Amino acid sequence: MNYLIDEGILKMDTQTEILEEKKNQNLDFSLFSNLESYGHEEIVICSRPEVGLKAIIAIHDTTLGPSLGGTRMWPYESEEAAMKDVLRLSRGMTYKSAISGLNLGGGKAVIIGDPQTDKSEMLFRAFGRFVDGLGGRYITAEDVGMTELEMEWIYSETKYVTGIPKSLGGSGNPSPVTAYGVYMGMKASAKKAYGSDSLKGKKVAVQGAGNVASHLARFLSKEGAEIYITDIFKEKAKKVAEEVSGTFVDPDDIYDVDMDIFSPCALGGVINDDAISRISCDIIAGGANNILDDEVKHGEDLIDRGILYAPDYVINAGGVINISSELEGYDEDRAMQKTERIYDTVLDIFDYAEENSVTPVNASNRLAEERIESVKNLKSIYSSKSGFSGRNSEIYMRDRK
Repeated sequence: MNYLIDEGILKMDTQTEILEEKKNQNLDFSLFSNLESYGHEEIVICSRPEVGLKAIIAIHDTTLGPSLGGTRMWPYESEEAAMKDVLRLSRGMTYKSAISGLNLGGGKAVIIGDPQTDKSEMLFRAFGRFVDGLGGRYITAEDVGMTELEMEWIYSETKYVTGIPKSLGGSGNPSPVTAYGVYMGMKASAKKAYGSDSLKGKKVAVQGAGNVASHLARFLSKEGAEIYITDIFKEKAKKVAEEVSGTFVDPDDIYDVDMDIFSPCALGGVINDDAISRISCDIIAGGANNILDDEVKHGEDLIDRGILYAPDYVINAGGVINISSELEGYDEDRAMQKTERIYDTVLDIFDYAEENSVTPVNASNRLAEERIESVKNLKSIYSSKSGFSGRNSEIYMRDRK
């Protein structure tokens, strides 16, 4: 009898220790605090081991409409790194759509894997079924590590996908339009910094040689800019440099180039303490997302160094402008015209920043937040159920309350 009582006490003590250990583990688990900090609505973890799928879908805000944002495939060093990336990217999409005047919310997805070796039709079709299960709260598109082929595979399982091939009625690869928006943003920045938006003769260092970077380099080459190109895939960078009569630079040396404009067009977080201590330029305007490693600190640091920063999510919005056009029936000319407005948007942001003594990214954030808040207030007005008949976008419309 005593043994049984002792055993019961022993079990109770063991359970108490386990609960205490779990409690301590939860204190160290920062997922929900991160969600609260970023303001996300929903996170979806997608796992199908039999096809190698490990993905995260993040829906940040759907005030303006269904969340739309690309799917990125990348060999993240850890699951935590993947989560951090998708949280930052999806939040950026909310602001990008808002500042661009789109009736869309912000979302993003990441697939953990090597885009060079881990792709398969079944992996992307499985991912497409997870997207479809969200019923239109998230609409996906092409991002880093993805091509039209993968979007076509996803399209096999869901209608909530954009950037599908033109042969299927889509807009195809959004990279050329994204690059055009970056180019427009760069010209607006030159207008602010130099009094003229001409880029002829300007020394522009482009970090990256992917789809957006290569198209941007072609725009710059046509205008007569002096171009420097780098990429971790050196042969790719050398090929682009040769095509645009530019100069290849080793990735480790790009921050030390004698340049007027720096254009990060690869991964984010590249403007950090180390980069700012080395870089010397007048303008930073690139197509990558989340270029500033610390939005507040490094935004202020750039002002202290007299460097004009064009908010990345503003000038790289050409891609989402392009793919969002698919929801209404794609028209390439209309998409390019909308993207061209980035020029005026950037100048408005610079004016707001100057008038209110804030950084350009702070100014852009405020303007985007003002639009989101205005629409949120508008939704307090009752509206009966409505939809659009005969519109290609009808499948994306939702009941309004």
